[in-house]
Amino acid sequence: MTAHHVDHRLRPTSGAEADHAAAIADRLGVICVIHRVEVGDGPNLEARAREARQQVLPAEHLTGHTADDQAETMIIRLLRGVGADGLRAMEPGGQHPILRLRRADTLAVCDLLDVTPVRDPSNDDPRMWRNRVRNELIPLMADIAERDVVPLLTRTADLLRRDADFISSVSEQIDPTDAKQLATADAVLARRAIRRWLTIEGYPPDQAAVERVLDVARGAATACEIDGGRRVTRSHQRLRVIDPGQIGE
Repeated sequence: MTAHHVDHRLRPTSGAEADHAAAIADRLGVICVIHRVEVGDGPNLEARAREARQQVLPAEHLTGHTADDQAETMIIRLLRGVGADGLRAMEPGGQHPILRLRRADTLAVCDLLDVTPVRDPSNDDPRMWRNRVRNELIPLMADIAERDVVPLLTRTADLLRRDADFISSVSEQIDPTDAKQLATADAVLARRAIRRWLTIEGYPPDQAAVERVLDVARGAATACEIDGGRRVTRSHQRLRVIDPGQIGE
């Protein structure tokens, strides 16, 4: 096993945090690779940091996301207005081997091993949606419901995932680059075909972007902007995605 730590260089202490992570790995007999990236403070910090991580981590990397992270992801996607495909949140297993465990379980393991984990100060930054969902919204939901809402949210994600898998299997008969086929298909299936087409690294487009693409397919628009600065255009009844670097070529 090899551990990977990404230093985003957003804080003066980030170098010491990387050293701490490397020391933990060394104590456990695990190789640790430190990646240093330049993100810079500013708008869309969480998304830019995530993109920077994805660029340096190996494709087969595993993450330490837990059920608590799953619940937060579902709420964040709900706030973004995604459909059922997005509300399925992260896929259990595979890249997320401990997604069924709670955050408290991981802390308990650290206690048993007498390991002091690295605490990321940016987790308290209210500019990031996830932090406010974690520190404010989920506790408020638990207070209103008078119970732990994380199991409820993760169970809902599981149910939506099964439903979405079935409907998506039907939508696979639709070619999302065929404007005519998209325009004449059932809207539910057409939207799912578009989401499947435009999802990058597990992150689906929001509902507004899907509707804009449908408008392009139906001829109400000749092109539209979607997430990540990308653009969808129509030519000769075919749709294609243009990445930011290709726009204007």
